[in-house]
Amino acid sequence: MAIIDQGHAARQLIYEKVFRSATLCAAILVLLILGGVGASLVHGAWPALHRFGTGFVTREIWNPVTQQFGALGPMYGTIVTSLIAMLLAVPTGFGIALFLTELCPPWLKRPIGIAIELLAAVPSIIFGIWGLFVLAPILQSQTQPWLIAHVGAVPVIGSLFRGPPFGIGILTAGVVLAIMVLPFIAATMRDVFDTVPAMLKESGYGLGATTWEVIWHIVVPHSRVGMVGGVMLGLGRALGETMAVTFVIGNAHRISASLLAPGSTIASAIANEFTEADGDLYTSSLIALGLLLFLITFTVIALAQAMLRRLERQSGGRL
Repeated sequence: MAIIDQGHAARQLIYEKVFRSATLCAAILVLLILGGVGASLVHGAWPALHRFGTGFVTREIWNPVTQQFGALGPMYGTIVTSLIAMLLAVPTGFGIALFLTELCPPWLKRPIGIAIELLAAVPSIIFGIWGLFVLAPILQSQTQPWLIAHVGAVPVIGSLFRGPPFGIGILTAGVVLAIMVLPFIAATMRDVFDTVPAMLKESGYGLGATTWEVIWHIVVPHSRVGMVGGVMLGLGRALGETMAVTFVIGNAHRISASLLAPGSTIASAIANEFTEADGDLYTSSLIALGLLLFLITFTVIALAQAMLRRLERQSGGRL
């Protein structure tokens, strides 16, 4: 029977306490950094918030000459472009992930997987340049005229596709964002689908289920928490994207019913104007925009966590 070395046990106990303390300090440091960022944003935004009150959020005006500022236009652009990106990227990423994990031939799986990872590594400014010089002219000359002619007259949704085909605007920014967030969503969903036990899928096939039935009734329910996480990851990237959107959105502080019209986002407005801000109120208003983006992102994360908890309760805590 081995005899326990008391000195070794004492040293291991000390190491354990040091390790626990270090990890606790790291976790607290994250909270302190987050709180410090929030406090600094509130401090910098206070002059604008004190001057305009709730009107800063509800007004569309943005006029540095008259020192009148409102965040409604950039907030609208941020939300709409992110929604367009999600509508395009989530179904596409879901299909790519399913193809790679369930349907793709082995010889093709690795090249497509590497292509997705390389697409995620492309700097955002490259997407912006490509969107401005390649995508925008194509949309202006071909896609947008077709949308205006064929969809613009449709009741209700037709108002979203009316007006001159500028090429740059809300729709173009949404498409560029969709391309940017697609690899994150696809890669996350692919990794989640790979965690589904093979025994579950083989059992479904053994019972006579088709490939679609196995995917819909086994793979998706088992992976839905990770799928939501991947979507939220892509949405967070879309909400805060700066340079790529700045190139193609038109940078106009106004709200238009048409998706073809120029607009702005919170991130693009800050990137365009922060270095040119003249006066404390102008600078404070831009910082207030950053505070709003911080709150929007925090709200999205909170809603995602609430959704994940609801999914866990519905599945009996097995996810």
